Amino acid sequence: MTKHVAPQTAIFTGANGNKLVSDVFGDQGQPVMLLHGGGQTRHAWRATAAQLARRGWIAYAIDQRGHGDSEWVADGGYQFPHFASDVKALADELTRQHGIRPAAIGASMGGIASMLAEGETFRDSGEHVLASLVLVDITPRVDYEGVDKVQGFMRAHAKEGFATIEEAADAVAEYLPHRPRPKSTEGLKKNLRLGADGRWRWHWDPRFMEGRKSFDPDRKRLEASMLDAARNIKVPAMLVRGGSSELVQEAHAREFLELVPQAEYVDVGGARHMVAGDANDHFASAVVDFLDRSRSKAGPLP
Repeated sequence: MTKHVAPQTAIFTGANGNKLVSDVFGDQGQPVMLLHGGGQTRHAWRATAAQLARRGWIAYAIDQRGHGDSEWVADGGYQFPHFASDVKALADELTRQHGIRPAAIGASMGGIASMLAEGETFRDSGEHVLASLVLVDITPRVDYEGVDKVQGFMRAHAKEGFATIEEAADAVAEYLPHRPRPKSTEGLKKNLRLGADGRWRWHWDPRFMEGRKSFDPDRKRLEASMLDAARNIKVPAMLVRGGSSELVQEAHAREFLELVPQAEYVDVGGARHMVAGDANDHFASAVVDFLDRSRSKAGPLP
């Protein structure tokens, strides 16, 4: 079992030839992809990825298209099928490199992309993209008042940005009053980019929120696609819900468990939508235990 958790950098190619940047934790074992939520970056997974590496996984924490250090796609394609196509491209490449399909941990947007990639591929071809799947506070149906609240925070300073990192920290603290304010702003700095005008803005392509192909599509169509994908998830699965989630209610979780009867379910009390950030120890322990149990069922490809 590896003890080395300092990350290396790996570059992958997405479905449209777009560059995707990943931190890689660990150097032996089965691969697992960690896919962040909308507006986040790969750095959201650092603690979880390090724990996975200590347990003998190779953890790939990936900046999704248009986020962090990954490429801003030329045509502004940031709809959920675009993110799903990147997940499939990444999974296929990791399968080629390691000889075994990767597991995936997807938070919110990353979970939707993973669900669509696995469910739609299995529906259309009978083939799996993933070895197992962890969905973090996302189900086919969600509370759209909560979605609007999250998106409202993302849009609030998207254009004008912040004069200083401390100003950005104040905005985050106001939005997340339940979470202790970090003593250092270094972690937050990784989610910001410094513009030519000297102002700090969130580290994602503005077209992700406002472009012609933005990620906020016809919600009914997206919901129907996710329901269909969920019915076609046959790999080991787990849903992790924040007990105080703004998006996923208990009824949504129960419906998901009917759609994916083999799925396990963990409710992280006190956590909101960003479960890993609110209660990382509880979250990581549950996820790593699940992946360890499901790993023995995967086996190498023939």
